[in-house]
Amino acid sequence: MSRAHHTLEIFLRPGEYYVGDARCRIRTLLGSCVSITLWHPRLRIGAMSHFLLSSRGLALPGELDARYAEEATSLMLRDLARAQVPARECQAKLFGGGNMFPEQVRTSGFDVGKKNGQAARALMRAHAIPVVSESLFGVGHRHIIFDVASGHVWSRHVKPAAGTTASAKTSA
Repeated sequence: MSRAHHTLEIFLRPGEYYVGDARCRIRTLLGSCVSITLWHPRLRIGAMSHFLLSSRGLALPGELDARYAEEATSLMLRDLARAQVPARECQAKLFGGGNMFPEQVRTSGFDVGKKNGQAARALMRAHAIPVVSESLFGVGHRHIIFDVASGHVWSRHVKPAAGTTASAKTSA
């Protein structure tokens, strides 16, 4: 049988994360949200988040919430540690942070996507996890596929155009 018959396909919705082994392929669709992928090359275990905001602001006691960058990262690192995966031996890739409403950002000056991407970069620095690739910012949304077996992440950036959609595919 081919590998495709053994692959566990996971689709992340906003505010979710997943940690899995080489049998997994994790997908998501990002606008201003950001995904952090973490991959351990020797163990072939990886994690991926899909967070909406950089932080919750005032931390409330209770469970961590993967809708926020800091908390999604903590959840992924916790689950990787449970699988005996040293976070500092992982490689990070960052995706998303697109500007979905460029006209609104020009008038308000606030760009959620940019803030999310900057938070992802800062979190990887804080945890001493090297970022080996990123596809952040710009206008439009991205389709992301993370193949945990190989560590490859494919990103298709779809940019809105007048009456049409243009896209660019990259592999990280």
